[in-house]
Amino acid sequence: MGGQYRITGDKYPRMRRSRRRGRLVLMMVASVAVLGVGGWGTLQLIDVFTGGGKQASAAGSKAACASKASPSASASTRADSAVPKPAQITVNVFNATPRSGLAKSTADELKKRGFKIGDVGNASAQWDKKVKGTGVLLGPAASLDTSLPVLATQLTGAERRTEATRKGATVDLIIGTAFKNLTAKAAADKALATLSGPAAPTASASPKACS
Repeated sequence: MGGQYRITGDKYPRMRRSRRRGRLVLMMVASVAVLGVGGWGTLQLIDVFTGGGKQASAAGSKAACASKASPSASASTRADSAVPKPAQITVNVFNATPRSGLAKSTADELKKRGFKIGDVGNASAQWDKKVKGTGVLLGPAASLDTSLPVLATQLTGAERRTEATRKGATVDLIIGTAFKNLTAKAAADKALATLSGPAAPTASASPKACS
């Protein structure tokens, strides 16, 4: 080239990039890095407050469901085992009325219904002619929720009492002045079946509650 643009000598002019352009590129790279770190941190926070929480909640729900269902089963087992069979109950039959023969005939009928019979005879002075209802069922404290309810199915309206100092498992049926007959066998069997039947399932055992 000629004129004023002619290059002479063995050195060439040095070509330099604009400092302003270099600063702009550096700022863009720094911005991208900051946004990347911020986005990663945000994703971690979202995972903590959503995904992890749901898993913990689900685990807690299953554990709570199991804890609710288990006591129901154990309570049912205890209820079944607490009610004895008639053959496991020994009954003393005493007559507290002026009518003769009631103790023996009542004891014979109870024996036919599966109960064991102990003593049979007239009531002691403590009870003689002092029982106004159909009868009194008397036993030790432990019999209140075991033997006495079973015996009560055989005599509707009988009063139940316990003696704290009484020993053993034998219970008494003391016939009162209002006594006519034992409860009809069909009705007594139905009441006994209801008493000794399994407990009804509770809502906590429902499959929907555990899903």
